[in-house]
Amino acid sequence: MKTGARLQLKLGQKLKLAPQLRQAIALLQLNRLELKEHIREILDTNPLLERSEDSGREDSERDQLDDGGPEIEIGDDYGFDDLPDGYSMASDAPRYDEFVSDRAEESLQQHLLWQANLAGFSETDSAIARAIIYALDEDGYLQDDLDTLRASLAPEYLVSRDEVAVVLERVQHFEPVGVACRDLRECLLVQLEARSASTAGLGLATYIVRHHLDTLAKQDPRLLVRATGFSEADVAEAIALIRTLNPHPCSRFGRDDENYIVPDVYVHPHEKGWRVSLNPDSDPGLRLNKMYTDLVRKSRGEDKKYLKDRLQEARWLISGLEMRNQTLLAVTEAIVQRQHGFLDQGEVAMKPLLQREVAETVGVHESTVSRATTQKYVHTPRGTFELKHFFSVGVSGPGGEDVAATAVKAYLRRMIQDEPPGKPLSDQALVEALAARGIRLARRTVAKYREQLGVPGSAERRRRARMRA
Repeated sequence: MKTGARLQLKLGQKLKLAPQLRQAIALLQLNRLELKEHIREILDTNPLLERSEDSGREDSERDQLDDGGPEIEIGDDYGFDDLPDGYSMASDAPRYDEFVSDRAEESLQQHLLWQANLAGFSETDSAIARAIIYALDEDGYLQDDLDTLRASLAPEYLVSRDEVAVVLERVQHFEPVGVACRDLRECLLVQLEARSASTAGLGLATYIVRHHLDTLAKQDPRLLVRATGFSEADVAEAIALIRTLNPHPCSRFGRDDENYIVPDVYVHPHEKGWRVSLNPDSDPGLRLNKMYTDLVRKSRGEDKKYLKDRLQEARWLISGLEMRNQTLLAVTEAIVQRQHGFLDQGEVAMKPLLQREVAETVGVHESTVSRATTQKYVHTPRGTFELKHFFSVGVSGPGGEDVAATAVKAYLRRMIQDEPPGKPLSDQALVEALAARGIRLARRTVAKYREQLGVPGSAERRRRARMRA
């Protein structure tokens, strides 16, 4: 017996993020460098978006963006879904030039990441490119082999050696050509490959670099004449070409460890306690291009569709940047409310704090707090810290109250610094000293914290004291 097709109606629930919210989440997890490159890329491809001359404070931009949200104060209760459309800076914020010097020159890593963002890579190839760039040493040479790079991408990206090799070849032809090579020979060969095929002496120069680099290093052309079988004139021409290559193509770039960390947020004293304000540079000053927005109403067909899509993209980006800044500000304020003791007294007054607690205070998901604090920095009177520095698990303290593990480490560091010369405290002695303060820890936990502080054991400290004596 044959049965016909049936039409069934099912009712169910499915969680689906709106594109605008998805973009806001993606923007939140970007650090300052990645955000800068992302904005630059969109500005290059979207004619409806432009930078304002006054960082977004012109009246015309206020009209276009419907800006006018209230300034956020510490203690306001707001969530990720009901953040104000705009934000404003504190009028009594500190002078930022007192905190941060002029930014150092662009680093090699920043320069390469910018090119990778514009290279049109797929998601997987982009991840491979970033892994290669982060694996470069200070001279721009790649120290990791292909298998090590593959392992660093797993399990999120499972790629083959061939896939890594293809992306590596593209990165090696980024500017400066010859970056990300494994050795000098490869560096010179990549630079020769980038030359025009009509370059005089190119073929012989490539042959010499590939097979007779050691002979070339002896700086005796006669040895190369005998080794290659070419005439002195041909060898001289090839050597002249090789001398135009740069064995250190990345030498003009500053090193990352020489660059200043530019804070995303500032915490400064205020008459009522502490004030939190965004770095003014967090506002890229974007606005809609009035000429192109007028064309949206006048255009027809495919032109109209293209302009409408770009208009929506521009509005979502501006809205997403506003939400990013508001969330970053809200999360920092929640942290400051809990960790004001650190600002007053230092790490010994650090309180236990989990991302879940901040999420509950701000009214966002815990993953949002994680994105907002990863590679985001705050400047305080006690120094500049990554926001994740303020999170710490609690250990049992005096009176049954938990003490932050960061505070316990500060106690340990202070006790070790104050120990009698030549009579270092053993881990057991440190356990007993902490117990006298009401903090009870196992000896293995104290040893773990001591190692995290980079402090050797008591025997090694005693040996070093004797050597100094």
